Amino acid sequence: MRRAATIGAAIVALSAIGFAVLAQSESDEASVDGLSFLGEPVTTADIAAGETLYAKNCASCHGAELEGQPDWRRRLDNGRMPAPPHDETGHTWHHSDRNLFIVTKGGVGAVVPGYESDMPAFEGILTDDEIADVLSYIKSTWPDRQREFQAEVSVNDKGDL
Repeated sequence: MRRAATIGAAIVALSAIGFAVLAQSESDEASVDGLSFLGEPVTTADIAAGETLYAKNCASCHGAELEGQPDWRRRLDNGRMPAPPHDETGHTWHHSDRNLFIVTKGGVGAVVPGYESDMPAFEGILTDDEIADVLSYIKSTWPDRQREFQAEVSVNDKGDL
C-alpha cells in the first residue's frame, strides 16, 4: 500500500512539473491560430517582440495605433506619399508577406525601382527575424477578413526573397 501511494505521489508530482513546463513554454511560444509569416507559424513571443520593434522603428511615421499619417492618399508638397496606415483601413493587407518583407528590408525602391519615398530601408537596422516580427505584429492586429485575404495573396505569391 505504501509503495502504491509513493508511486501515485510521484505521478502527481511529475504531472504537475510537466504541466508547469508546458504552460511556461506555451505562454511564450504558443503559435497564434491562423497566423503565419512566410509560411512559418507566428508565436505570441514573435508578436510581442514585433510590437516593441514597431513602437521603436515605425510608429513615428505609421502611428502608434497603426493609423498612418493624415491624408495618407494625397501626395505631399515634395511629391512623396505620406506613410499609410497598417491597420485594416490601409492597403498593407493587400500585399504578400514576401512583398512586405522586401519593402521593409530594402525600401520601396526595392520593389519599384526609382520610386522616391520617405520610408527608409531597414536592412542593417533590423535583422530579417526582427522584420518578420514587426510584420507579424502588424498582421496580428487585422480582423479575420483582412488576414484571410492577405494569407491567400501570400500563398499565391511564388516569387523569391
